[in-house]
Formats: sequence, structure tokens, C-alpha cells
Amino acid sequence: MVKIFAAVVKPMVRVMMKAYGMKPKLVEIEPGTTMRFWIPCKSKTNPAKPNIVFLHGFATDGIFNWQSQVQALSGKYSVYVPDLLFFGASTTSKPERSMEFHAECLVKGLRSFGVEKFTVAGLSYGATLGFRMARMYPGMVQCIVASGTAVELTESISRASLQNIGYSTWSEFLMPDSTKGLTTFFSIASQKPPSLPEFAAKDFLKEFFANRKERDELLKAWVINDNDVAPCHYSQKVYLIWGEDDKIFKKEVAENIKRQLGEQANLEFIKDAGHLVHSDQPSEYNQRLKNILASVNK
Repeated sequence: MVKIFAAVVKPMVRVMMKAYGMKPKLVEIEPGTTMRFWIPCKSKTNPAKPNIVFLHGFATDGIFNWQSQVQALSGKYSVYVPDLLFFGASTTSKPERSMEFHAECLVKGLRSFGVEKFTVAGLSYGATLGFRMARMYPGMVQCIVASGTAVELTESISRASLQNIGYSTWSEFLMPDSTKGLTTFFSIASQKPPSLPEFAAKDFLKEFFANRKERDELLKAWVINDNDVAPCHYSQKVYLIWGEDDKIFKKEVAENIKRQLGEQANLEFIKDAGHLVHSDQPSEYNQRLKNILASVNK
């Protein structure tokens, strides 16, 4: 099989990111747990630049997910893009799969780079994780930018969202094991799904959908009992940037988050965008994110 992503695409992305002042760095969070962060190159680091941390969704890895945003923001901001656990080069030998453990690992990694305050921007699973980081570390997280997510993915929200897309489990949808399943995943998640030839789709599955057992455990930990929901209160400002045509977490989910948070939250919809709003309409998403960051970092 031609390893197009490992042999061609990923090296190209690495070269591109270097041009934008980014480099990968492996960090031992604790014995048995290692995470990869894309961080500003030493020569590009500027303590005066505000920090932004991007948390990806349940596919690909950090930098592959956020390429457009790195290109748009790395000149003015210090950008940090981790691979979440069991994605890319991040892994742990520990059995813990909770959001709390994931958040602790991310914060330990960020602190190792001297990052003490930052805006977190997340998509789907990554956005839920961003909310958890904001609750656990209110002194560090200055602002939350979330897309296509639930603050807490309760069993009732989970059932409704899965029903929207015709699946019975998140694993079945988010971890396709065939090219047909991958095509369906992209057709549901994106308004502009990529058109991959069969050989490229097979390589994509092999390259980006490893660690299936561990990821399935993460997905199960993502969903919580309705009775275990914590009060929806945050000290930070919350910005919701939603694809108007998100088929997974529909507009009603975003509107419900806005109602719960009240004046603390701002909700914006982007037309002609689905769940992957940041890649469906990258220019529009990036401009709105720039406006938010300019407001937060006056």
C-alpha cells in the first residue's frame, strides 16, 4: 500500500508548519504518559504574544486538524496544538480515560513551556475538554471558543445526536473501519467532504484511526449520566462558533448552551458550514476567531 499520508502529506505539513514558526515537541507528562505539542519555534517565541491552544476533534491529529488556523494566527499569537491522548504521537500507559485526567495532562504540558494563561479553542470532543479545563483551571483559561460540542455530553444529548445521524454508538461513527464508513463520516461531518481515491482512503484509515480500543474508552468516558451534570457556570467568556448545518450537534444544542450560560456566552452561526466549521469555512472561522482574540487581549 502506498503510504501517501505518512510519506508525503505529513512531511509537507511539517515543512509548512516550520515556515509558520512551529515545531513538534514530545513532552513526558509523567512516567508512562507522553504528549506531542506543536509549539512556537524558539526563534519565533515572543512573551508579549497572547497564547491560544487548539484542541482537535475525534479524527486525525492536532496539526492536521488546525493547519488553516495556525497559518492565520501564528504571526500574532503564540499557538499551541497538542495531539490529544491516543491521537498522533500522544499516549499513556495509565488506564485513566476521564476528562479530568486529560485536562491535567494538557495543563502539565503547557506549563512545561511556560504557558500560564491562554485562550482555548476546541472542536467537538476537544471543545468539551476545553470546557473541563476552564472549570478546573479558571486562573489559566482566559476564554473558551467552542464549536460542535456539548458542555457536558449527557446520555440524553448523546442519544439525540446519534439519532440525528443514524448511528447507535459514537465508536461506530467516529472510528470507521472501511472506506465506505470513512466516506459516510466525512459526508455527515462536513459540507465540503474530501474526495479521496480508494488507495488514499485506505491509507487515511490506517494513518489516523489507530488505538481503537483506547479511543473507544475515551468515547465511553465522554458520555455522562444526566444526573451527574455540574452547574453550567464559568468565570470566563464563552464564544460558540457553530456551523449552521451541523448535522451532529444541531443548532438547538448551541442555542441551549447559550440559554444556560446567558450573558456569559456569545453564539455565532456560519453559513454553508457543517460540524467541521473550521475547515468548511476556514476564512470566515478564522476572521471571527481573530475578532474574539482581539477583544479578549485588548
